[in-house]
Amino acid sequence: MSATTATAAMTDPASAAVLVLGATGTTGSRVVSRLTARGHRVKAAGRRATPVEGAEAVRFDWHDPATYEGALDGADRVYLVAPLDSATPADVMLPFLERARASGVRRAVLLSSSAIPAGGPAVGQVHQALPGLFDEWAVLRPSWFMQNFTGDHMHARSIRAEGVILTAAGEGRVAFVDADDIAAVAVHALTDVRAPGTDLVITGPEALSHTEVAAVLAEVTGRAVAHRPLSYEEMRDHLAASMPLEYAAMLAGMDRSNARGAEDRTTDTVRRLTGREPRSFRDHVLAAAGGTEPTLSARVL
Repeated sequence: MSATTATAAMTDPASAAVLVLGATGTTGSRVVSRLTARGHRVKAAGRRATPVEGAEAVRFDWHDPATYEGALDGADRVYLVAPLDSATPADVMLPFLERARASGVRRAVLLSSSAIPAGGPAVGQVHQALPGLFDEWAVLRPSWFMQNFTGDHMHARSIRAEGVILTAAGEGRVAFVDADDIAAVAVHALTDVRAPGTDLVITGPEALSHTEVAAVLAEVTGRAVAHRPLSYEEMRDHLAASMPLEYAAMLAGMDRSNARGAEDRTTDTVRRLTGREPRSFRDHVLAAAGGTEPTLSARVL
């Protein structure tokens, strides 16, 4: 962004764009949809610059700095989704954020995790650095996604293929949250007159064990679904078959923390920022299945 363009964007926010990274992903696609529906100018960024209705598609690759300038041009706010293929995302994210600040970006909203505090592993390092880079900022720390059981996550795939959920979480409870609720909070953080200037732990309305999740899935879909607990080592090795061992160990470690109660809590973040209650897991499954009766939904999940 040139100095003139940056000045215009700051004085007339309507002339600037919101850059959404990971624009075709689970939360990014929902953020784009909500922003465009509100009339905001959106730059939808991804490795393939996939067309997104109502938005300007731009190519962006964390590992290719040559894509940064085009993505940032004309943007004064950015929704940040860390690269999924790195256990140390700060290595590429912090240089990008320095460039974003220099180009005229004034507000950054980072997607993190309720399991990762500021200064913690992975994106926690970016969380820690964000307030020093931008005066306007927020870090979204959602609990585990409900879409993990109904989308294209490994849990959803194992449910469809074998009717099982494999975790090292034991009977630990997690307040799973719908990605639509995360996106709703993200849009407020990006567009409200005043940025939150804090981290926001985002949960669903109730904490459930994976055994209880399986029971809801079975009730709604009419098919057998069971939770199969694994040890930390078993879960780590299972995950390592499809990802780097370091990342597999981190994810298995999060499961182990959940078994000890790390995610057994709920917050009022969705209601406080959006004015409505977060969606329950049962309502999420019903919506994902496309019906309200097991005979209708069984064909989908």
